[in-house]
Amino acid sequence: MTDQQEYLPSASNSITVRFDIRNRPGMLAQVTSVIGEHGGNIGAIDIVRADEDRLIRDITINARSDDHAHNIVESVRDVDGVRVVNVSDRTFLMHLGGKLEVESKTPIRTRDQLSMAYTPGVARVSEAIHDDPVDTHRLTMKSNTVAVVTDGTAVLGLGDIGANAAIPVMEGKAQLLKEFAGVNGIPISLNTTEVDEIVETVERIAPVFGGVNLEDIGAPRCFEVERQLKERLDIPVFHDDQHGTAVVAVAALLNALKIVDKELSELKVVMVGIGAAGSAVTEMLLKMGVETVVGIDREGPVTSDRDDLGPAKERYVRMTDPDTESDTLAESMEDADVFIGLSGPDVIGPEDLKRMARDPIVFAMANPRPEIMPEVAYPHVAVMATGRSDYPNQINNVLCFPGLFKGLLNCRATDVTDEMMIAAAHAIADTIEDRSLTPDYIVPSVFDSEVVGAVASAVSDVAVDQGVARKRT
Repeated sequence: MTDQQEYLPSASNSITVRFDIRNRPGMLAQVTSVIGEHGGNIGAIDIVRADEDRLIRDITINARSDDHAHNIVESVRDVDGVRVVNVSDRTFLMHLGGKLEVESKTPIRTRDQLSMAYTPGVARVSEAIHDDPVDTHRLTMKSNTVAVVTDGTAVLGLGDIGANAAIPVMEGKAQLLKEFAGVNGIPISLNTTEVDEIVETVERIAPVFGGVNLEDIGAPRCFEVERQLKERLDIPVFHDDQHGTAVVAVAALLNALKIVDKELSELKVVMVGIGAAGSAVTEMLLKMGVETVVGIDREGPVTSDRDDLGPAKERYVRMTDPDTESDTLAESMEDADVFIGLSGPDVIGPEDLKRMARDPIVFAMANPRPEIMPEVAYPHVAVMATGRSDYPNQINNVLCFPGLFKGLLNCRATDVTDEMMIAAAHAIADTIEDRSLTPDYIVPSVFDSEVVGAVASAVSDVAVDQGVARKRT
């Protein structure tokens, strides 16, 4: 399969090119034809200035990659009567100066306002919090603020890129919290990869925050960071790479099972990739009633017969206790109802899908290239989902974490529990009515305005029922 077939042009690789074009009939058609012939998708075409002999036009082009965009521009340069004035990368323009800023909620335009917001009036508020620390939630930004914390070691699709390079991703996470749920997210990118230092740092800054979202911290350190912080802090700690993925994957599976008319308890699930996300998905499935999960790593099925397992995989074996005699992924696919991939590209092929039980469900979630491309899988599966936005059924964590944190903050939760995450999964699934379900529509759009509210309410209700809420919503 060629690169052109693998990756479609998208706004993530889009440019706006300012062209100086000879003002003659047919010139614009020549330019757009060249762009189309070289695989670019044209968006807006705007006239900047028109003279008798020249037209200055801005043309927005979606490309597949930086190299593809460069090749398109160079091809148009060869058109007689066309000059490239400027090329702007729209994604980089969006990031200029960062994607976040701090805004004041109250005006300070008079002496009275200044004296209340800051000295001397603010002292009265500080004294009130000193007398009753619970008032921190009521009288500061803590009530609606989440720390988005990373060490930059496991950034999606990029790996260990370091604290500085991870900042734009953390800003993006914070932006999504604000845009979708109205929650303040503060990016915190730590220049350390030591578990104790990460935990100590987050513990020391915790008074400002009502919750902590751990992000892109490599396994197995992420497990220990989360465990220690949950023990030490009285605010919820949520590792989105693990649990956000699990919640949305389970939500998608709940709806997929309605289409194929199967129950959780009767499934055989093959899980390829048992790092942080794969382990969390597995744990959640088991808690919800799935009895058979076979985990697969690079060496094959992860079973107690293996003598090369580290602590994390030993825990996985204890959790799943797989009853399998298979030695390979291909053998493990025999009679499997569900395949879930959180690994890498091209792990399985059509022959593997043919080994599966009736109406196979395949969630190939590796990014940017999944374990099997949808075009290859479609003839052999009942339901297909990926982590990509250019195919139906995108399993996207945005469906979970904004609403989840909104619900946690609304009730001032002290923890996030398994039961809350299961409730969130059901809430996401239930935003699609059964009569609307189709194989291409098992998860709602990330822009579905009902999702955040449904997840927030479900999470808050469970928090109250479990006694971990400090406020009834």
